[in-house]
Formats: sequence, C-alpha cells, structure tokens
Amino acid sequence: LYIQALALSRKLLGEEHPSVATSLNNLALLYNSQGRYSEAEPLYIQALDICEQRLGANHPNTVTVRENLAYLRDRFPPNQE
Repeated sequence: LYIQALALSRKLLGEEHPSVATSLNNLALLYNSQGRYSEAEPLYIQALDICEQRLGANHPNTVTVRENLAYLRDRFPPNQE
C-alpha cells in the first residue's frame, strides 16, 4: 500500500510535493522495519531533499526525516545487512 500511495502522490501532486516526501519516509520506515536497510536509505535521502527544498531545514517534518535517516545510518552502517 505504501508503494501505491507513493505512486499516486507523485502522479497527482508532482515529484517535489511534501506529501511525496511523507510517502517516501513511510515506505523507508517499512523497509527499515523489515531489515531492508539498503532500500530504505535512498528513500530517506529523497524525502529529506524534498523536505529541505519545500519546507525548510527546520520544519518538523524535515527534522523527523533527518532523524530517521541518522538513526538508520547510526544503527546499520553500510555493509551491515
């Protein structure tokens, strides 16, 4: 369902909409919980890029995505899967 939500958000709102960032973050959270860390990281990065551009560096959504990415990188460094 997260993949479908992401596709629909992109189609209806465009690639750079904050709702797309939310969908990317949610899908990354799912992948993270499944141990699919190498798939989660690029989604967090995409979400963070959108949030920083559209909402600003200090917006609560931007901070949340940044913290999610940092948590992933701190707990699961590359090549640790």
